[in-house]
Amino acid sequence: MLYHLLYPLHIQFSVFNVFRYITFRTIYAVLTAFLICFLLGPWVIRRLAGMQIGQYIREDGPQAHLKKTGTPTMGGTLIVFSITVSTLLWCNLANYYIWILLLVITGYGAIGFADDYLKQVKKQNKGLSALQKITMQSLLALVVGTLIYLTPDFPGTLTFPFFKKYSPDLGLFYILFAALVIVGTSNAVNLTDGLDGLAIGPAIITAVTYMIFAYVTGHVRIAEYLQINYVPGSGEITVFCGAIAGAGLGFLWFNAYPAQVFMGDVGSLSLGAVIGTVAVITKQEILLIIVGGLFVIEALSVIFQVGFFKMTKGKRIFRMAPLHHHFELKGWPEPKVIVRFWIIAIALALISLSTLKLR
Repeated sequence: MLYHLLYPLHIQFSVFNVFRYITFRTIYAVLTAFLICFLLGPWVIRRLAGMQIGQYIREDGPQAHLKKTGTPTMGGTLIVFSITVSTLLWCNLANYYIWILLLVITGYGAIGFADDYLKQVKKQNKGLSALQKITMQSLLALVVGTLIYLTPDFPGTLTFPFFKKYSPDLGLFYILFAALVIVGTSNAVNLTDGLDGLAIGPAIITAVTYMIFAYVTGHVRIAEYLQINYVPGSGEITVFCGAIAGAGLGFLWFNAYPAQVFMGDVGSLSLGAVIGTVAVITKQEILLIIVGGLFVIEALSVIFQVGFFKMTKGKRIFRMAPLHHHFELKGWPEPKVIVRFWIIAIALALISLSTLKLR
């Protein structure tokens, strides 16, 4: 909005020429989203507490978590709001991909909100059933995958890190692949959201990493130099990723240990889905396994635990899944688990960035 209002004035006032630069708008998208979260956070927490929207803690989990019962949740509404407002203010709204990303974050936010609402407000312990959630997620992901695939000049090929000449074309199957990435990432982030700040920290790191990927993918000369797919228009996603990072930092102010508010499914499902969508648009889908490696590890720990439990009729690989609970039950203090997982996320992000040259 500000881009469309102020940039045309550069003809009369050269100072407004800065609005043409993605880097400038990204910086202010970060700051805007951060300030929205930071300033509205206390009010949102009070409102959630006043409505008695408090987190339910499983009794079969780590006993130290029982003291968190009643902590306000559904704080993810603030994240979604901050990202949306910042995006509308600083992005070029003529960009097709921006509207796809807004569809994803609001659509998955609505699914998460419905689940949280049923659990926290209507006091229906299970909220939406697993089948209902996965069906709605999959349908929306298929719509998004189709919209991306049908975009003119969008390559329906896969890009593999470390292999610059291997890019298989999936054809129409790319839509299914894109949907799988979006749904998988959404649920992986949701599973990671189990400790104070554990999910939002790596989400910020992943957003900053894809901020770089979006910029180079949308710059024809840099993309050619790095021998990566050039996707026209994807550079504008840099600003959107900045909004994610800024909103994440603002939310972390209140979500850091000991948390004053939890994001709930409305935050984790929408963040995961939009990160997966960014990975698809920037043609770094496979690399998401490394960039978001922490989310992948957490999701796999649940899959392996459940599968092993069923095959062995009651035996377990971990003391508890997802993996962060395993380390808690081994005696690691919660802040230590969180910070060490953040360190892993940073290391994986650096490895992923190195692939820009190792091709």
